[in-house]
Parts: sequence; C-alpha cells; structure tokens
Amino acid sequence: MVEVRRVLPWGRARRLALALSVAFAPALAGCILTADKLDPALDVPGKYTRAKGDPEAALPSLAWWRGFRSAELTDLMEQAQTSNLDIAAAIARIVQADALARQAGAALLPSFTGAASDTRSRPSANTTTNAIAVTDRTLYSTSLSASYVLDFWGRNRALLRSAEDNASASRFDREVVALTTLVSVADAYFLVLEAEDRIRIANRNVAAAERILKVIQDRFAQGGAAPLGAGVGASGSGSALDVAQQASLVAIARAQIPPLVQQEEQNRAALALLIGRSPEHVHIRGGSLFRLAAPRVTPGLPSQLLTQRPDVREAEIKLAGADANVEAARAAFFPTIQLTGQGGFSSAMLRNLLVPSSGFYTAAVGVTQPIFDGGTLLGQLDQQKGLREELLANYRKAVISAFTDVEKALAGVQQLAIQEMLQRRAVSEAQRAFDLSEEKFRAGALDLTTLVQVQQTYFTQEDVLAQVRFNRLFAIVTLYQALGGGWILDTERWRP
Repeated sequence: MVEVRRVLPWGRARRLALALSVAFAPALAGCILTADKLDPALDVPGKYTRAKGDPEAALPSLAWWRGFRSAELTDLMEQAQTSNLDIAAAIARIVQADALARQAGAALLPSFTGAASDTRSRPSANTTTNAIAVTDRTLYSTSLSASYVLDFWGRNRALLRSAEDNASASRFDREVVALTTLVSVADAYFLVLEAEDRIRIANRNVAAAERILKVIQDRFAQGGAAPLGAGVGASGSGSALDVAQQASLVAIARAQIPPLVQQEEQNRAALALLIGRSPEHVHIRGGSLFRLAAPRVTPGLPSQLLTQRPDVREAEIKLAGADANVEAARAAFFPTIQLTGQGGFSSAMLRNLLVPSSGFYTAAVGVTQPIFDGGTLLGQLDQQKGLREELLANYRKAVISAFTDVEKALAGVQQLAIQEMLQRRAVSEAQRAFDLSEEKFRAGALDLTTLVQVQQTYFTQEDVLAQVRFNRLFAIVTLYQALGGGWILDTERWRP
C-alpha cells in the first residue's frame, strides 16, 4: 500500500482531492462501468401442463386456509402467525439485516468526533537541572474532528446496495418461514382429523367383529345347531375353533387402535409447538376430514409465479446483492481518497480556552493506492465472482423448482380428487356387500370365512378412504405452498 498524505489548508486539500479524482477517472472508472453482468437465461413456460380452464379463475387469497371452512383451522393459523417461534426468529433476522444496512450506509457520510481534555502534569525533578521548572502544569483542550472518504469509485455505495439487498432477502426469508409454518399447521391439523376418522372406523370394525363373535358364541352355546354352511361345525370342537378365530380377529382389530391414538396425540403436541405454546395449554376439538371443504385453486400464469414465490424472490435479491459485492471488490483496486480535519481550542488557563488566540486547526487529504498485496484483492474479486455464480445457479434452480412444484401439486390435486371419488364408490359397494353378508350369516346362509373377508374388505376400504381424503386435502395445501401462499398482484407487498 502506498499512502500519500500531506497536511494542507482546507481549500487546497479539497482542490487536490478533486484534481486526483479527475486524473484517475478516465483511466479507471471505465472498468467499473463495464463490469460484467450475468444473464439468468430463464426458460418461463407460457402455461402449466396440468392447468385447465382460465388460469386466473380462482387465484389463492391471502387467507387461503379459510377455503377449507374450518373455524378451528383458521384460529390455529392466526395463532401461528403471531406466536410461532420460527417466525419470531425470522423477524429478528430482519432487524439484524436492517442494522447491518445502516452500518454500511454510514460509510457514505462524514464522521464527526468531539473531544475535551483537562491534562495536569509535573516533570520529574531528576530530569531537569532547573529546580524552579519543577512545577505543576495544566492544559485545557477542546476540539472537533471530521473525516470523510470520497466514494469516487462507488465501493461504499455498492456495499450499501448489497446490505440493503440482504435486508430485503431477510424479509423474503420471513415469508418462506411463515408459509412453511402455516403448511405445517395444516398438515398437523389434518393428521389429527385423519387419526380421529380412522379411530372411528377402527371402533366400528371392532363393534362389527364383536357382533359376529356374539352370534358365533350363541350358536356354540346351543350346541352347534346351525347348518354346516353357516360356518359353525357340526361338532362342538368346530364351533370352538370358530369362536377362537373370531375372538382373534376382535383382538387384532382392537390392537390397530393404539397406534392411531398415538398419531393423534403426537400431532396435537406438534400443533402446540407450531403455535408457540405448551401442549398442556392447547385444546383441539378435532372433528372429521369429511366435514372440511376442498377449495378449488387455479395456478395463474407461470410468469406470475416469479413474483409470488418468496423463495424465488429471495434468490433473485441475493443474486442482485452478489452483483453489488463484485462491484465493490472491483473498486477496491482503486485509490482511497480521505479528507480529514480538526479544529478547536487549547490553553493553559481555562478562562482563556475559548478566546480566538487559543484556536487551532488542521486539514489533510490522504490518498492510498494498493500496489502489491500478494493477490489478496484479486482473490477477493474471484471469490465474489464465484459466489455470484453459485447464487445464479441457486436462482435458476429456484425458478425451475417453482414450476416443477406447481406441476406436481396440480397433478396430485387432480388425480387424488378422482381417486377419492372412486374410493367413495368402492366403500359404498363394500358396505352394501358387508350388510348383505351379515344378514345372510345371521340367517345361516353364509359361512364365517366369507363374512370375515367381506368385513375386512369393507373396513379396509373405509380406512383407505380416510387416508385418500387426507392426501387430497394436503395436496391442495401443497398447491398453495407451491404457488407461494396467498396472491396479491401488488408489488408493494414485497417492498421492505
């Protein structure tokens, strides 16, 4: 580093700084202005493959969860937005990023420092030959210092833009965290309802198996009076086997309930964490998945998704910040011009401190130019370029992932709606077959093995229907997430 520094009168210092700036400008400023910019080269499709009809017919609202028409779900969502600890941490990161931006902006302004001192001293008697000189001395001083770095090459402005972009990115990160949290709330709530539905189905299965067991036990008590075709053997031993087999089925059906209760209780606890409260203070009424509405959602146009997905906007603004960091790294190769000045009063007597004759001042201009640093600046520039390339790749991936997520979610919503419709039909037919089979068994016209098979088919299909219903509702939530949550076609939403 070569530093040229000279104390000059303030007017001459300003003229010298201006002259140096003009001298360096033609040779060096062009390098900054011609800094390379990366082209994202995005491939934005015109429409989604799975989208049907008008793509903007039913864009998701900001409170998209209200479409499920569950007051309890809405209440949980509102609590999560105000009390979730991950969201609170994301907000704290916004405060930190704003503070860093203010720190970066301070470099563009002059700094002023005030000082005042009262110094009392006495020299050593052993260091002077004049005993009279060994007396106490007092010096009073007050001064104001100023310093300003001319941002001629734009380095500080670039660092400020980078810090401001990071502050904006922290806001998009908060949106990502909030959206992920809300999706997690919906997922946990739906899992609670699914577990309750499956517990009810399992209890009905146990009740049906116990009814059949009661019929078999009654027949066994009557000494096997039922016909052979009814599934009760002609001898007591055959009927005893039927009783044992059916009792085993009852026990198996009962054993399927505790895992479902565990799922329900664990997801209730997960909901408590998501709304920032301990499980003991959270009460979920629950209900059934089949009482929820399945809202219709259209995806809009792919080009709109780039402004609605907070993760895409976050990746975009981080890329812009990387451009600013590259510009700042380039500017570090050029001279640093700093203006400094100090003025104040100094006197040995306090009463004379503020008189004109006690005044003093200094003014200086300093120019510092890197000459040889072992490749440090070049390495920093290459590092920022490499980071920019990484963020460019991340941005492209975020865009492609956004389109992919929407296509996958649309396929899930459409196919699961069809599957639920067909599964409902399968459950209806299985229930009809079970009701008829149970009647025939009671009449002695059907064997036990066939009845058990029909029963298992019915309750298995009903259990599958509950799972399909959950998958369909969660697929709709996934589509909301893929679309960036609620939409508002107003760029003010994203303004820091």
